[in-house]
Amino acid sequence: MEQVVHSEVTVESNEERMRTVAVILAGGVGVRVGLGIPKQLIKIAGKAIVEHTLEAIENNSNIDEIIIMMNAESIHELDHLRKDDRFSKLTRVLPGGETRNDTTKLALAALPDNECKVLFHDAVRPFIDDRILDDCVSALDTYDAVDTAIRSADTIIQVDDDGCISDMPDRSVLRRGQTPQAFKLSTIRRAYEIAADDPNFKATDDCGVIFTYLPDVKIYVVDGTAENMKVTEPIDIHIADKLFQLQSKSLSADSADLPSLTGKSVVVFGGSYGIGKSIAELTENLGARVFAFSRSETDTDVTSRSSVRRALNRAHAEAGSVDYVILTAGVLSVAPLVSAPKKEIKKTIRTNLTAPAIVAQEAFDFLKESQGSLTLFTSSSYTRGRAGYSLYSATKAGVVNLTQALAEEWDEDHVRVNCVNPQRTHTPMRTQAFGKEPENTLLSAEAVAEVSTRVMDSTMTGQVISVRL
Repeated sequence: MEQVVHSEVTVESNEERMRTVAVILAGGVGVRVGLGIPKQLIKIAGKAIVEHTLEAIENNSNIDEIIIMMNAESIHELDHLRKDDRFSKLTRVLPGGETRNDTTKLALAALPDNECKVLFHDAVRPFIDDRILDDCVSALDTYDAVDTAIRSADTIIQVDDDGCISDMPDRSVLRRGQTPQAFKLSTIRRAYEIAADDPNFKATDDCGVIFTYLPDVKIYVVDGTAENMKVTEPIDIHIADKLFQLQSKSLSADSADLPSLTGKSVVVFGGSYGIGKSIAELTENLGARVFAFSRSETDTDVTSRSSVRRALNRAHAEAGSVDYVILTAGVLSVAPLVSAPKKEIKKTIRTNLTAPAIVAQEAFDFLKESQGSLTLFTSSSYTRGRAGYSLYSATKAGVVNLTQALAEEWDEDHVRVNCVNPQRTHTPMRTQAFGKEPENTLLSAEAVAEVSTRVMDSTMTGQVISVRL
């Protein structure tokens, strides 16, 4: 009897839940970022910033509909998003106005007359998270206007016309504004109607319009996060890129079950030992049809285009598809560059850099057909060249750049490309180069294989995923 009553209450509550519309403001032209394109279209981790933002909002259960207000001159750049099955909540991509407030007014005009909750969020804040979105939507049950802000870590000063300090407000009561800003639709519309009659109207954001023209309306403040940054200056692009890498590290500590790979096919180049062998064994245990190729066991030379092509054709012929391609093959020789044998130099470049390019070219058509993924491997030395293995470091940096570039090139074909960056790992290649090392200072190949499997089956692309002890 209690279950029946609970069910009836739940249905009634769902019927009364007010609809929530998220408006992504992408009207900027990106003058300050200085790359010649609107900043929301700059690609980081394989996707335009606006697409990362759209994904985060699309995946929030409290959002019912999404509208993008796009820079009018570049609106065609988002045509592909309207046809993308991933974005079922995206209903319209509309041209924005000349200013932030003009864009908001156009969005308000596009919304229906029925009361709803509306969230305005900057397209160039791609790290918006569910907690912030949920808090904003929930706060509108009590308040008519909501802002998002974080505490200021810096002392804020006020400066007069002469450039001298005129005031130093108490930092404890100061906040730095972010987005989303959220409102009852009727409230924000009323504020803009009043503002329209003011010839001196000027506001930098929508809460400012409420604050000025509806002073009796309380604006509740939701806590933002430092990560919810706005990509505005050139340095912000580099920070955002690193933030995406930090986010992907969670795969290393993911305690969730490994994915089921039943019905999938996995091709591992370098699959006879070390990390490659562990990946082949793990993915086979997860139900995949695995094809492990190596020079020692199948006479597959990853530096030979014809050899790679034969391997991929065989896998496709036997399995009917190639869903995942993983390249773990690599060489590491320790020697100062000036004394390195020419043969070793050539071998390092061909195996560590030319081979990933060959495998990528040959695998593309298969992965496009399956909408699968390519996973490459780098080393922590890619961030800084190290004495004794300069060419190894250089080629591993090249693999990272190759990953990021291919992720952009292949995005429209829905082929994902990522790069795994393991800390020192216990493999035959490392033992040969450095001798025996304490076991507790090295990752196991099995641990790297688990992360690699999560990466290859994830939706991410263009990422460098660090695996650490």
